[in-house]
Amino acid sequence: MEKIVESFELYGKQYRFETGELAKQASGAVLVTQGDTTVLVTAVVSKEEKDYDFFPLTVDYIEKMYAVGRIPGGYLKREARPSEKGTLTARMIDRPIRPGFAEGFKNEVHVVATTLVADHENPIDTVCVQGASAALMVGAAPFDGPVSCVRVARNPETGAFICNPTYAEMDASDLDLVIAGTREYISMIEAGGSEVSEDDMLAAMTFGQEAIAAFCEVQQRFLDRCAIEQVDWAIRTPDASIATRVNAFYDQMSAALKDADKQARMTKVAELKARIVAEQFSDEERAAWKGDIAAALKKLEKHAMRRMIIETGERADGRSAEQIRPLHIVAGYLPRVHGSGLFQRGQTQALSIATLGMLNEWQRLDTIEPVEGKRYMHNYNFPPYCTGEVGRMGAPKRREVGHGALAERALLPVLPSEDEFPYAIRVVSEVLESNGSSSMASTCGSTLALMDAGVPIKAPVSGIAMGLIKEDDGVVILSDIQGLEDFLGDMDFKVTGTEKGITALQMDNKARGLSVEILARALEQAKQGRAHILQGMLETIEAPRAELSQFAPRIETIHIPVDKIRDVIGSGGKVVRGIQEETGAQIDIQEDGTIHVAAIDGKAGEAAKAMILGIVKEPEVGEVYEGEVVGIKDFGAFVKLTPAKDGLLHISRVANGRVNSVEDALSLGEVVKVQILEIDPKTGKISLDRLEKPDAPAGSAPSRDRGDRGDRGDRDNRPGRASRPGRTPRRRHED
Repeated sequence: MEKIVESFELYGKQYRFETGELAKQASGAVLVTQGDTTVLVTAVVSKEEKDYDFFPLTVDYIEKMYAVGRIPGGYLKREARPSEKGTLTARMIDRPIRPGFAEGFKNEVHVVATTLVADHENPIDTVCVQGASAALMVGAAPFDGPVSCVRVARNPETGAFICNPTYAEMDASDLDLVIAGTREYISMIEAGGSEVSEDDMLAAMTFGQEAIAAFCEVQQRFLDRCAIEQVDWAIRTPDASIATRVNAFYDQMSAALKDADKQARMTKVAELKARIVAEQFSDEERAAWKGDIAAALKKLEKHAMRRMIIETGERADGRSAEQIRPLHIVAGYLPRVHGSGLFQRGQTQALSIATLGMLNEWQRLDTIEPVEGKRYMHNYNFPPYCTGEVGRMGAPKRREVGHGALAERALLPVLPSEDEFPYAIRVVSEVLESNGSSSMASTCGSTLALMDAGVPIKAPVSGIAMGLIKEDDGVVILSDIQGLEDFLGDMDFKVTGTEKGITALQMDNKARGLSVEILARALEQAKQGRAHILQGMLETIEAPRAELSQFAPRIETIHIPVDKIRDVIGSGGKVVRGIQEETGAQIDIQEDGTIHVAAIDGKAGEAAKAMILGIVKEPEVGEVYEGEVVGIKDFGAFVKLTPAKDGLLHISRVANGRVNSVEDALSLGEVVKVQILEIDPKTGKISLDRLEKPDAPAGSAPSRDRGDRGDRGDRDNRPGRASRPGRTPRRRHED
């Protein structure tokens, strides 16, 4: 294929699609740019069909540090495991393209997005989706494209929406909406907002859908120029008798599904499936049709569950479409931790624990994004036991990272600023039971934990997961979906927010034909569900605790002149380490002179704060200090007023009366009470007077008897001319 380039401008930004020069052995490879940000996206479709009951799609997003002119940190000096942002970007690519593949296609597909240039002006993630769609279509995959993805922000001054904003435009916006799909339907939404109203969110979605159509049109224009060799891919068509034999058990499957207890229902369904396989298929058929039989059984379960809802309006657990499962909410569930909250909705249970720390305990991020780190961290854990399964535990999987990021995004808009609350905050959500929407349970539990910890959040946040069943013209929107409805339904639509508006939103769609109108209905139903859940939370804890936990550090913030930072730190950090060791407090010093002092014991914090203020304070005439004698000379003693300031106590002021030596009235290390008499305006030297002077010890005054002076004419008293035995002084002049 010859090199083909499509350069274009949309919504005030410059873009380019390019293929035919790089990675030519891949099934398809497209270079995508926005501004100078450049990503190579490749797609490889295997030639072999797999006998799976799922579609084997793998998506990898590779961050390269050379893209921003940096050498990776660490010992190996090369990129290793993906960052959290890298994992989220891979998920963002996967989610909108997965529904576009032909049903029954079982060949392995691998999509790789490699960042070549990151200009720190234009975000990378959305163009990766554009590139994945184009690469799949250049590679002639059985893919229903083009698919496009755009980000929508809002101008805070004019209220106008911005398509694919720069980082600077995103920072100024109160809305960050990522939406993907085709010209006909929406397949994915990811959003965060500062309590954005449902009407404003819908308006942003409408704008985003229009932008998607514009990008799809340009992508199609690019693809029309490519000489794509169509491939007759094998689309697996199961033997018709499989569905006939399996579907005969429709009534029994419907009956097995009607159980509110997840484990009991799963057992009944599993037993029925095993019986169908054993009774309806021979050993040879089971061996030959293993994947097809499993797929047919899954379709039977899916069809029975969906028809039950469409025809009767009743769900597997007996609820109506809008009904929320029973709530069990406890704030302050654990002792000693800084804050905790238990949130249970039906058979989904999450325990969230909040921990407060110094700002220097923030998470530093080593990525190609123009972000150094974050002060609020949310971790989500989903162990196998929460679904009654046996499994291996290790590093968090993509799903755990994604759910944690969603809960984190949900609460970010309501957190107090660093000036209001100078703490690093970490919340860990432990999912203890799961039957649908554990990420929303984590969001609610985290709100409880933050309020229990005394974090002055602006408003409490609740969350709910919505579902969709779409059969022909029948559409039912489900509130508070359980696992079965998520797994076999058409939409997983999670919404979080306060009483005022939306803070986060995430949607994955498996049904073609999802419109903004259906989303509008889902948002309104979600608003009612969120309000119901929030009311239950507020009945448990009305507002953040007035006081922090006795086990949480108390952080005091002080500000010092920048030129005094060196005095507080000391040579090699000696001064600040000494303060921390003496008081037990933790001290964090910022470049602008802001100092945070943290201690669980309030007295320790106050002591450390007083020591710091003492270091930076400029002494004034008339002030009284109690200082240690740190040096003794013939002419007086040096007294330490602050860790950075000494004053001179002249020998004439160490006692009442004259003393021959300073040591007669003072000793090194002694603490004395002094008052500042004078500060030299040029040198800054400080003169002191001793208060509460003792009387000079008897015999310490210098003697006034100078002895027999003799005949001074016989001695030369000039320096260096003292009389010596056997030496006659030389006369300068003779008479």
